[in-house]
Amino acid sequence: MGCGKIAGQVGHACVLAYHYGDKDKIRMWMIGGVQKKIVLKVPDKLTLWARGGLAESAGIKVQKVVDLGLTQVEPNTTTCIAIGPDEDEKIDKITKGLSLL
Repeated sequence: MGCGKIAGQVGHACVLAYHYGDKDKIRMWMIGGVQKKIVLKVPDKLTLWARGGLAESAGIKVQKVVDLGLTQVEPNTTTCIAIGPDEDEKIDKITKGLSLL
């Protein structure tokens, strides 16, 4: 995906995380004034799904972005996921070892 497409997909993930996330954790995320968002890369879709599964198993909300396939990817492609918001320590355990995009 190109830079613009990636930015759009990450934007979708943020909106989904805010809309469907745990309301108490979102409230704390908003009150904190930072609304931390960190964009990481994965080597392949299996790693993306595995990290999402680990987060769900840890009780962290995960939102999947599934693209319609109108531009750069095939229809029904999961392009990214949002993990959280939640406690930094919990998310760090899931994302450990991944590089910044």
